[in-house]
Amino acid sequence: MIKSITLLDGSIWDKNELIKNMDNDDFYYKLCGKNMLSSSSAKLLLHSYKKYYYVQKYGYKSSQALIDGWLFHTSILEPDVFSKQIFVDVASKNTKAFKDAKNKYKVVFTKKEKSDAERLADAFLKNPDLVKWLNKGDCEVPIAGEVMGMPFRGKADIITKKGEIIDLKTTVNIDKFRNSAFNFSYDLQCYVYCNLFKVDYSKFYFIALDKENLVPKFCTVSKEFYQSGEYKCEKAIKEYKENVNKDINEYLQTEIL
Repeated sequence: MIKSITLLDGSIWDKNELIKNMDNDDFYYKLCGKNMLSSSSAKLLLHSYKKYYYVQKYGYKSSQALIDGWLFHTSILEPDVFSKQIFVDVASKNTKAFKDAKNKYKVVFTKKEKSDAERLADAFLKNPDLVKWLNKGDCEVPIAGEVMGMPFRGKADIITKKGEIIDLKTTVNIDKFRNSAFNFSYDLQCYVYCNLFKVDYSKFYFIALDKENLVPKFCTVSKEFYQSGEYKCEKAIKEYKENVNKDINEYLQTEIL
């Protein structure tokens, strides 16, 4: 069992101490975010090292999908955190009231974003088959370890006492969720999390909720899905290793058309 982890900056951490500190969001997103890979950063590397580099340097550009996803997760998994957010009753984020609130509180959302998240959470929490997973384990569980010899971090939405991993997703079309899972590289996330938490892919589940009609879907994972994630992880790490020591301005992709 690995007792220490060498981060991307060369620093060596005791694994248990590192995981303990990851409960602190600043530590998790700043120090670990800069010096460890994750399923999210690996997805960036699948596109290009340059995309990964600039997100690491400047941060993610906040999109409506990211905002909605964070509020949905928080409303279910961390309701105390959700209740502390600042929500402004405005028709647009371009209004003076919203801009003033943002200048004052830094992180603010609209009342519509709040109601949209609550609508999804209400549909989730009223379904007994979904709620039972919340009662079976712990939420927002951090983990750190090595995947293919590289330092990785992650946070599982739910970990049950039996070691099962449940990840919550929203989708615009529940009938096409399988395609979305491959297209958005949820297979890569599955592979990374199974390796970090040392569980078989048969214990990794997705709960997807349709944002339009609120239809939920419980999804198990196939060997094909897991192996697809393994291939993507290997490709992402290769992209990182081949470019990390190069001048970013000299980065160039090539392709035979």
